[in-house]
Amino acid sequence: MRLITRSFLALAMAASMFACNQADKSGGEATETAAATAGKHPVLTLKEETTYDFGKAKEGDIVEKSFAFQNTGESPLIISNITASCGCTTPEWPKEPIAPGAESNIMVRFNTTGKPGQQNKTVTITANTEPSVTELHIKGVVEGK
Repeated sequence: MRLITRSFLALAMAASMFACNQADKSGGEATETAAATAGKHPVLTLKEETTYDFGKAKEGDIVEKSFAFQNTGESPLIISNITASCGCTTPEWPKEPIAPGAESNIMVRFNTTGKPGQQNKTVTITANTEPSVTELHIKGVVEGK
């Protein structure tokens, strides 16, 4: 009986070691594949700073800023969504994929109506880039009526 128990334990240990070895091999292949494709993602490269300071504006004015960017990556850049920190700020962006090397613009409009004082609005870009989120900012002072 002891011989059977020892044989069973030895067989179980051997099977366990074999299974661990196989898991290591498949993990290595996945890691190599991820590393090989890591440089192939699109890259949203802004042509200027991510923060636009409009200085001073009168309440009721519409402040506009066009943020120029280029896809400096190796695959098409797709902007899936852009959100603003409040309803007074509206972004417009290209809905079609941006080819590698191509340039485009994101237009941001800030309606200052009812917004006197110091302002700092955030526009969040979600795209198929790494990292997937990029932020733009518009700031300045709105002089009340």
